[in-house]
Amino acid sequence: MAEKKKTFEESMQRLDEIVKLLESGSTSMDDTIKLFDEGMKLVKSCDAQLHHFEDSINAIIAKNGGEQE
Repeated sequence: MAEKKKTFEESMQRLDEIVKLLESGSTSMDDTIKLFDEGMKLVKSCDAQLHHFEDSINAIIAKNGGEQE
């Protein structure tokens, strides 16, 4: 079964956890690489979500006759 897609907030929370684990230096090299890989995937997902949010906001502004900066 496929894993449920994380919300932006859930992804950011998990990224924070990963950073703390990596900064602690308490993980094995194998776990460090797995955490780094997971973190990079989360960063990519968050970036895509932010672009989607930005596009949605710009569409709402344009629809309502507002000016975009």
